This record gives sequence, structure tokens and C-alpha cells, in this order.
Amino acid sequence: MRNQMAAESLKVRSSRYLLWLLGIGTFFVVVSNLGLLSQGKTDLADGTTTAAVLTHDLVRNPFSFLLFAAMAGAMLVSGEYQSGYISRSVLLSGSRNRLLAAKTVIACGVGALFGLLAVVVAVVTGYAGLRSAGHSPVFDQETWLTLAGVFVVNVCAGPWGAFLGWLVRHQVASVSLVFFLTMLLDPALSRLVPSGGKYLMTIAMSSVYRDDKTTLLSEPFALLVIAVWLAAAGFAAKKLLAIRDIT
Repeated sequence: MRNQMAAESLKVRSSRYLLWLLGIGTFFVVVSNLGLLSQGKTDLADGTTTAAVLTHDLVRNPFSFLLFAAMAGAMLVSGEYQSGYISRSVLLSGSRNRLLAAKTVIACGVGALFGLLAVVVAVVTGYAGLRSAGHSPVFDQETWLTLAGVFVVNVCAGPWGAFLGWLVRHQVASVSLVFFLTMLLDPALSRLVPSGGKYLMTIAMSSVYRDDKTTLLSEPFALLVIAVWLAAAGFAAKKLLAIRDIT
């Protein structure tokens, strides 16, 4: 298993898509935080917000790295189907389940990488942004809990995307599915049916990074919901991998 993990890790490190996703994610998050900061400076001057609230908003916003973490997880799997390398990977790993397990662990590592970058961007933009506005950033308990939540949802997004990659297998389709679920379907259902929408994967993640919506689940229960979604997707991926042709 150790050799398989090393092989999967090498595949990720030598791929270009990971660097592209890290770069694109950073660009969009920084631009988004600059927009928040611009409005925040006005609100601070008007007295309609506080340095603490603006700090919390700035460190929370990099949660959106989770979209790119999930895309990276999906491409980790579907890319092998796209290139036709999947059958060789199964052969070298010794079994389909071993390959599934190895890619799941590596996908968690990829999610952790995005989560770490999200935390760094959050801290830097939060600190520098408040300083540029002439205020001291407020790194209190709420700030650190938010940062922890941002990191956790990114870690979870990696294997979530990988499981979707196993289910769909086509690279473009799997990445499109990740985008559709994260940016369109889950938010839309949450608005239409708030009582049920809060149990969706993306919306449950909102509780973990401490979004201020009042209709969200409590954090412990949201983590349980996320675990259930991951377990269900992993179970489906394992079953389909066992019966599908990989040649």
C-alpha cells in the first residue's frame, strides 16, 4: 500500500492541473476579498460594521477554495479514465479496492493543500486588509474557529470530488458536476427548500466554516451530515468500480 500511495502522490505532484487549480483559486479568492475589503472600508467609515465583523468576513471568504479542491479530486480519478491509464493503475495496485483507497487518501491530502492555502490567503488578506483600512484585525476565537472550518471543508472537498470522479469517470463531466452541485444545485435547493437544503453537502459545509445564515445546522451535526455524504459517495464508488469494465 505504501508503494501505491507513493505512486499516486507522484502522479499528483507531476500534474499541471493541480498548479492551475491552485493558481486560479487563489486569483479568484484574492479578487473577491479585495471586493469585500473595498466595501468594508466604506462600511467602517460609515460605522455600519466593525473591524471584528470585517475580519471574520475576510477570513471566511476563502472557503470557496473548496470548489477547486473538489475539482482537483475529481480530476485525480477521471483523468486516468480520460488517458486510458486506469487499467494499468488497477493492475499495478493489485486490486481495485487498493487503488480506490490510495486515491481517497491522496485526495484528502490534496484537499488539505487547498485548505492550507485557503488559511494562508485568509490570514494575509485579513491582516493586510484591515491594516490598510487603518484598523487592527481582530483575531479572536471566532476568527480561529472560522479558519479551522475553512480548512476542514477543503479537506473534505478533496475526497468528495474524487468519489464523484469514480461515479462519472469522464473528466469534463466530473468537473462540470462538481461545479453544478457546488455553485448551482445545492444553493438553489437551499433557497427553495431551506428546511431540507441544509442537509445538502455544500450547505452543510457552510455550517462548518461558520456562515452567518440562521437556517444552517449546528456544526457537530453538519460534520455528521458531511460524513454521511462522503460515506454514501464512497460506497457507491466502490460498488461501481467493482462491476464496471476498466479496459
